[in-house]
Amino acid sequence: AATGATPMALLKAGDMEALTAAYPIKDMAIGFISGSAGEVSALMLLLGGAYLVVRRVITLRIPLAYLLTVAALAFVFPRGNDRLVWTAWQLCSGGLLLGAFFMATDYTTSPVTHGGQIAFGIGCGAVTILIRYFGSYVEGVSFAILVMNCCVGFFDKLGLPKRFGLQRVRKGGDAS
Repeated sequence: AATGATPMALLKAGDMEALTAAYPIKDMAIGFISGSAGEVSALMLLLGGAYLVVRRVITLRIPLAYLLTVAALAFVFPRGNDRLVWTAWQLCSGGLLLGAFFMATDYTTSPVTHGGQIAFGIGCGAVTILIRYFGSYVEGVSFAILVMNCCVGFFDKLGLPKRFGLQRVRKGGDAS
């Protein structure tokens, strides 16, 4: 065993040259990197997430909204010269895939409505990027999910569909 800076620490520092030299993106995808369990092999996490989707344990609303938000924000606000490399590193490093497929989709803490699930995923992605960019903690996934769990009731109310044929009654008594 060896100790050293994990890819997330180098990513936080914004040193893309040291990051790509120490940890090629191919090694990130396969899992030949240092890190805690759940952030090592992006390919295995994607396979596990695909298994859950195929078995209909989860839907793709939350993970897709989460990952697309992180990808969009990382692409728009890169910390380096190459936007695509920066975005790929943001998606493959840390516990993002673990959080998107296995933590954010937990039945008891995620929204029930379709619109609420999409809003929850977008919120998780935005808070993750905010913590990764401006926070003192290099990861941010677990904190983002915990923060967004506080808003689940609001997201469910936001995602409720409109009832067909329902008319609001004004205080004067006439329907509008």
